[in-house]
Amino acid sequence: MFQAFQRWPGRITLALAAASAVYSASANAGEQGDPTKALRSEVTISAGAGGPTIDPDIYGQFVEHLGRGVYEGIWVGPDSAIPNVRGIRSDVVAALRRVKVPVIRWPGGCFADGYHWRDGIGPADKRPRGINAAWSKSPETNAFGTHEFMDFLGQIGAKPFISVNLGSGSVREADDWLRYMTAPQDSAPGAERAANGRAQPWEVPFIGVGNESWGCGGNMSADTYAAAFRHYSAFLRTYSGERAKLIAVGADTDDYAWTDRVMAQAMKWRSQPTPLSLTTDRPLMWGLSLHFYTFAGNDWHAKGRNVDFDENAWAAALARADLTDELIRRHSEIMDRYDPEKRVALAVDEWGGWFQSEKDAPSQLYLESTLRDALIAAKSLNIFNRHADRVKMANLAQMVNVIQSLVLTRGAAMVVTPTYHVFDMYKVHQGAQALPVTVATPDYIQGKVRLPGIDVSASRDAAGKLHVTIANLDPARANRLNIRLDGGPWRRASARVLTADRIDTRITFEGPDPFVPQPLPARLTAGGVELDLPSKSVTVLEVE
Repeated sequence: MFQAFQRWPGRITLALAAASAVYSASANAGEQGDPTKALRSEVTISAGAGGPTIDPDIYGQFVEHLGRGVYEGIWVGPDSAIPNVRGIRSDVVAALRRVKVPVIRWPGGCFADGYHWRDGIGPADKRPRGINAAWSKSPETNAFGTHEFMDFLGQIGAKPFISVNLGSGSVREADDWLRYMTAPQDSAPGAERAANGRAQPWEVPFIGVGNESWGCGGNMSADTYAAAFRHYSAFLRTYSGERAKLIAVGADTDDYAWTDRVMAQAMKWRSQPTPLSLTTDRPLMWGLSLHFYTFAGNDWHAKGRNVDFDENAWAAALARADLTDELIRRHSEIMDRYDPEKRVALAVDEWGGWFQSEKDAPSQLYLESTLRDALIAAKSLNIFNRHADRVKMANLAQMVNVIQSLVLTRGAAMVVTPTYHVFDMYKVHQGAQALPVTVATPDYIQGKVRLPGIDVSASRDAAGKLHVTIANLDPARANRLNIRLDGGPWRRASARVLTADRIDTRITFEGPDPFVPQPLPARLTAGGVELDLPSKSVTVLEVE
């Protein structure tokens, strides 16, 4: 079926077109079985329309003490032969600076609700050696703690998103940590921080109040968590700089009842104030989180391999990623009932592809990275961009050496992944104004999977340039895309494309990077731009 669908603002409305479009559908339907013929699609962009700002923090990252995500991936120690600055490896820093990582969530994840911050401060030889109870009871040296994390952020130019220990910690411990990080030097916690090497307070703009409290963070019900969040929110504050933004634990995937209960019970200081009582309209929370992972299907116990997979597994994973749109839409509808002004953000602070690790994987949850990961990233980021009115942060899990990474390391060697290249291509959207997009495209059909063949988001930056990012999901057929633009006149257009020979092409440490984006011809037309999208590709178009 040829679908015309409008993705704005955060809804998908499917509609069969009028007679002429039905005719086009019939013509294209015959081509779907013939991989030698390019499909045709049309995108209409309202370049002069207003829209929400795409928050740069949508392009955030997540780091947890898991596998080699921290140790080796980021921290090698100041005495390492691997080039480093104060123990933080320089090649990883340079790579992350290039893609303009805006914010990083740390120390977890499930690790966060067993982490006690005092174990990670002070002289390295005095820090206790612990056990990472969250992940295989592996050793935890505590060599990478608060000072090292903040130093790492300073080197790459990112903001901290600190997850405090609600599961096994206390309000007092969380408050003490914030005092240590943000109090003035002339206070007792500030003096202790200065004695450990940092005189000036750090800025801590985001605080996660627990992690997955419905699971590894406490096995709580929504009611129990809402009460705990309210308690913590009364004491969690920064002692210098701007007020910290509290992010409440949100739902696991499609647990809509959790969202409803937490919004009802924890969003407001007083949900039903009496006429004469003290109250405030400011929400207790800045954001509510959402966790959602992509694998080949919907079975947590059969995620599928990330290498040597077939087209059925390709399609199943993209169908799972496509559910991101429905999840955001439905959680947002619940949030709208309690917060129609959209003062509370939806923070998708764990997302990405999570497939079965190979038996010979060098560390826990390590995945080799393939072209499919690039399409998952492109599709997910397009969805976040289109929901920029409610989604204000997202954090890819996880940045280095764990599941869908930007960077992989092997000793002194480092490579960037196809996902990295997508983030590099999409960074043009950071801080830009999202634009309404209407897409008419043939479906990609594989077995029971049926998806719109291309996925698109668009924005206009402060200089007036338009950027359009497009994922062609079809692994066999190119797609001639006509983009209709209002406004103008448009003087020039250029594009870059990422693709590979096979759907399971992977990055290796031995050979050249097969995923480096290449120029793609973009032709200005009377009404916009035309370009030919290769099969299984991600494209960024710039028009000015």
